Amino acid sequence: MREAGLRSHRQAGLARLYGATALACLFACVVPTVPALAQTITAKPVPSGTQMLLAADTLVYDNDKHTVTAVGGVQIDYGGNKLVAQRVVYNRDTKRLVASGAVELINSDGTKINSEHIDITDDFADGFVNALRVETVEKAYFAAESAERMGGALTTFHNGIYTACEPCEDKPDSAPTWRVKARKIIWNGEKKTVRFENANFEFFGYPLAYLPAFEIADPTVKRKSGFLIPGIVYNNNLGVGLKVPYYFALSPTYDLTVTGSGYTKQGFLGEAEWRQRFNNGEYSLKIAGINQQDPDAFIGTGNRFTVDSGEPNDPNKFRGMMGTKGQFAINERWNFGWDVLLQTDKNFSRTYNIDGYNDLVHQSSIYLTGLSDRNYFDVRAMRFEVQEDTLSSDPTARSAKQPWVLPSFDYAYIPDMSVAGGQLSLNVNARVISRDRLDAVLANPLDDTSINNVRGLEGQSSRLTAEAEWKRTFTTDDGLQLTPLLAFRGDAGYVSTTSESLAAVNQMAANLGEDVDMRSSLARYMATLGLEMRWPLLFSMSNSSHVLEPTAQIFVRPNEQYVGGLAIPNEDAQSFVFDATTLFERDKFSGYDRIEGGTRANVGFRYSGAYGNGWGTNAIFGQSYQLGGENSFDAPDLVNVGAYSGLQTAKSDYVGLIGFNSPSGFSGSLSGRFDEQTFEVRRAEIKAAYSGLPVSLSAKYAFIQAQPLYGFATDRHEVTLGASTHLAESWRVFGTGTYDLETSVLVKDGVGFAYNDSCFTYVMTFSQTRDTVTKEVSQNIGFNLSFRTLGDFGSSTSGVDTIQ
Repeated sequence: MREAGLRSHRQAGLARLYGATALACLFACVVPTVPALAQTITAKPVPSGTQMLLAADTLVYDNDKHTVTAVGGVQIDYGGNKLVAQRVVYNRDTKRLVASGAVELINSDGTKINSEHIDITDDFADGFVNALRVETVEKAYFAAESAERMGGALTTFHNGIYTACEPCEDKPDSAPTWRVKARKIIWNGEKKTVRFENANFEFFGYPLAYLPAFEIADPTVKRKSGFLIPGIVYNNNLGVGLKVPYYFALSPTYDLTVTGSGYTKQGFLGEAEWRQRFNNGEYSLKIAGINQQDPDAFIGTGNRFTVDSGEPNDPNKFRGMMGTKGQFAINERWNFGWDVLLQTDKNFSRTYNIDGYNDLVHQSSIYLTGLSDRNYFDVRAMRFEVQEDTLSSDPTARSAKQPWVLPSFDYAYIPDMSVAGGQLSLNVNARVISRDRLDAVLANPLDDTSINNVRGLEGQSSRLTAEAEWKRTFTTDDGLQLTPLLAFRGDAGYVSTTSESLAAVNQMAANLGEDVDMRSSLARYMATLGLEMRWPLLFSMSNSSHVLEPTAQIFVRPNEQYVGGLAIPNEDAQSFVFDATTLFERDKFSGYDRIEGGTRANVGFRYSGAYGNGWGTNAIFGQSYQLGGENSFDAPDLVNVGAYSGLQTAKSDYVGLIGFNSPSGFSGSLSGRFDEQTFEVRRAEIKAAYSGLPVSLSAKYAFIQAQPLYGFATDRHEVTLGASTHLAESWRVFGTGTYDLETSVLVKDGVGFAYNDSCFTYVMTFSQTRDTVTKEVSQNIGFNLSFRTLGDFGSSTSGVDTIQ
């Protein structure tokens, strides 16, 4: 509920503060809008033969005047229409009901009408009302000195007020956040429109603008053709832009939205989106294009194909995209869908903020998925499109190096019945990859012979993996839990690559002092015999309880095949982090292209504590040991994923995590990896947060030591801070910033403030991003106003991470 004193000096100042942007929204509302609500207001005809149910303290029949008068606690129910009043007079000649005294009429559609006097026909379709208040099902409110209703659909309010703000319980007569006062309000239930004549828009109780006449969609309508609320955008290279969308409600199952955007620096951008829904799913198709006025604004960035302007047929003049998404349920278990983006260059959709396609990395895919209680099936073709702002000739550019995955396949099955008293699980994975450009990381971008790793080979590669695992848990009388495990896995695959890729592999091998043994085909297996021992120990005290769980694992297996001599590509096991969360994993690699081999033991403990005052604590700590065989994390591959991982030595680094949370909103965690001999910090992350009223705070520090062979030549230090404070019940100020300690660059920062209540939202933000190398600054200013039932106006504010 809003604060009671909306007319105070403080609120008056706040109203003036937002007056300018709210005024812009007002003039945008002069055109019809399409709020996404439901229901219809047309009165339903009462079926013939329907009986009227009436209850009252007293009934008086006047045969001379042909009237029936009900007095005291009158209740009438007729065809879903309900009326409550102190007195009702029914004239059998005119077939009208005259109700008085705290009258409440609830139409069959749920609309509530309150008044002291109502004169209506006996089918509740037509009538006259004095001093009334109307509440729709969607909590939109009308009030007027008088009103008349005709044909069961057209209601005219005289000297009326409209708002979508719920009245304040403490002071119901106080002005709402916004309202429209009009000499006449015409509510047409057939056309689904509300027309205002001689209207004033009031904001926080203060008149803000006069509008001779304007029309909006019925506050209960879901779909209606017309203009949507315009939007404002800003970008360094685009300038200021105004977006004006128009919505075509073509049928109950499909629609079309066309949007014209004018940018001060680049001209007119056109967009169109078609959406269609079926009983078992839906799809959409979006196209957008622009003939840029000033392509030179993008020279030196990823938006340019060339660096010289003035060409007769400059390929940078026209830029465009086509995107489509769909999802359909074949039956209860199977789903089919797609998400495909095609564009003239690699980052058009991100540059022009095309909704649904503006992510930095967009995954285009076509998929078929099946899911049941014990089975999972997924097959998909996909490609990752990196919408980066770099030239394709830049050695660090990622876009052109992304492969086609044609296809990727996963299947998992857990049988219903136990096998030898334990659980059996089966997994199958397959992938086929095609890449048009070599993806190699250079230690020195100016020296193409300083290759640290080869992330992807130009050409084609495929792999098929099948794996079975069985495990069973035994619990001794002392509470010790023993879980034996058996697993077997087999792989088969092939590689067809180019001479350029082979040369890169040879150069990498020379830099590492390794041999080259690139295989065109492979067949390998891995068998694992494992045992896990856990002993949960419960310690109970007067006001707390603690569970300490020492854990030890041992996995016996042969050496990993094809890891020496840079023999096979590593496409899906490149991302690798050894920390407390992966300490007790049987195979710590993130994908199928690498397999952990040799005999390894993992030792440590888990801890959790609960306190009577609501606090909670948790911790994990431990170490891993290579007991026999070849250490997979010390064996090089084309990505050097094990280098500097903390597992490349016989005794791993120590890993640990400790965290806490409190009922007052405080929470925090500290995690890290520490050298097994010197205890030097190799990797660390510290998080702290407070969430409460009126302030919410968050802080995060991350450190990762340099991993030159893995592609990171320097240490990485980063600090992120965020804060949000509520100035009043509905007002909030927030901000965030990320600082790179290694390069001394404030990578991104932003501030904003917002107002939010049941019927109105205002957000305004200012954000900046900086390139860690060039220090180039990009700025964004955004604001958004949302009037419930009227619509939204403004621009995206996603550039600032807000803390609630």
